Amino acid sequence: MRQVTVAATQMPCGPDRASNLAGAESLVRRAAAAGAQIVLLQELFESVYFCKDQSPAHFSLAYSFEGHPLLARMSRLAAELGVVLPVSFFERANAAYFNSLAMIDADGKVMGVYRKSHIPDGPGYQEKFYFSPGDTGFRIWQTKFGCIGVGICWDQWFPEAARAMAVMGAELLFYPTAIGSEPQDPRLDSREHWRRAMQGHAASNCMPVIASNRIGREVGESCAITFYGSSFITDATGGITAELGQEPGLVTAAFDLDELARTRAAWGLFRDRRPDLYLPLLTLDGRDAGI
Repeated sequence: MRQVTVAATQMPCGPDRASNLAGAESLVRRAAAAGAQIVLLQELFESVYFCKDQSPAHFSLAYSFEGHPLLARMSRLAAELGVVLPVSFFERANAAYFNSLAMIDADGKVMGVYRKSHIPDGPGYQEKFYFSPGDTGFRIWQTKFGCIGVGICWDQWFPEAARAMAVMGAELLFYPTAIGSEPQDPRLDSREHWRRAMQGHAASNCMPVIASNRIGREVGESCAITFYGSSFITDATGGITAELGQEPGLVTAAFDLDELARTRAAWGLFRDRRPDLYLPLLTLDGRDAGI
């Protein structure tokens, strides 16, 4: 039996970086004290969600992967507490910029980086101004407490990303997120749609999903967004086992990874896949890529 306890966290973020980092560290410490071994923080928690506006000044928030001060701090924290930390950060790589995530193992080792594959562009979420599409491909990491895959926010809407990580060997899927109100239509509430998309990944892959979203109202130059939190953890059927509202905090859940592996094998979802029939997925217009 390989038992693992995971945590989803959420908090508001402001313009003061030191305060944001202190809040994130406090959540990690609280989660570890509650028994969590893998702790998920939300997307781009060092700062406000700056993608509300197109402002060249925000590029100054990016640091290179090597020597990144946030990753050094989180590496020390992971080693001290003995926890795994997937850490979202704004990455500068020479002339390119990425929305990235570093995987930090429980001994503090930075295992590598994933760069967000799907980059949204719309009112309040103008990420294409800042980020290039990721060039790492989907990644999984064999951490001390299990093999995990991570997508970043908009990635979570794409079943192909979840399935790719699952067939590569992931046992748990994690999604750091920044999502809330839609500035162009205050009547639109995507919360349940957002949740159901990831619950579907869990159900289709017989694999728990852990999602951490930010909370609070952030006002930019062109618009304001109220982030709705609602961070959650599903079981392997997609059922929500732990969740938050719009308050800061954390939730945990425990899973037996060996039992989950047996369940996946028994359901036959991977045995009965037909990759030979999925060639249209390799094209943008649905044509059979083999023709």
